[in-house]
Amino acid sequence: MGGDGRAQRLILASASPRRLDLLGQVGVRPDAVDPAHVDEAPRKREKPEALARRLACDKALAVAGRHRGDFVLAADTVVALGNRVLGKPEDEREARAFLTLLSGRRHRVIGAICVADPLGGMHDRVVTTAVRFKRLSPVEMERYLASGEWRDKAGGYAIQGLAGAFVAWIGGSYSNVVGLPLFETWTLLEGLGWRHG
Repeated sequence: MGGDGRAQRLILASASPRRLDLLGQVGVRPDAVDPAHVDEAPRKREKPEALARRLACDKALAVAGRHRGDFVLAADTVVALGNRVLGKPEDEREARAFLTLLSGRRHRVIGAICVADPLGGMHDRVVTTAVRFKRLSPVEMERYLASGEWRDKAGGYAIQGLAGAFVAWIGGSYSNVVGLPLFETWTLLEGLGWRHG
C-alpha cells in the first residue's frame, strides 16, 4: 500500500511473454499488461546503449499516460556487435546474416529498463551482458533457422531456447539476455517504494 492507503498497481508496458515469465520467477505479478507501440528504429549515429535507454523510456512514457498514479515498467533489449545493432530479423535471410556475424564472436546484449513512478518521475537503468557464441557449423545454422525460433528475437536468437547450445561464454546477467535484468529491475522498483502484495 502507498502512503495514501491506495494499492500500488504495477503495469507492464510490454507484450513479451518472456518478460512476464521472468517477473513471475521473482514473485512479481503485474496488475495489468499494456504494451507500448513505439517506433524502434535507431536514430542516425545513435549508440546501442542510448537506443535501448530511449526506447525503454519512450515505452514507459507512452503507457504511463494511460495509467496515472501507477508504477509502469518498460524494457528494451538491443543486441550489438560493436556499434552495429542487430534488431529483430525481418526474414530468414536476415536471420542467417545475423547468425553468421555472431558465429565465433563476442557481442553485447544491452537491456534497458525504465520505471515511471506514480508521480510521473522517470527512472532508468542500463545493463550490459557480454555473450560469446561458438563457431556455428552450416548444419547447426540451418537447423536453427528451420526451427523458426529466431522470429521476433533481437539478434535473431533466444538464449533460453535452442540457441543456448551456441553460447560458449556469458559475462553478466543471464536474465538480461532473456529479456529483463531481474536484479536491477527488482532493486529499482523497491528503491522507488513499490511493494508487491
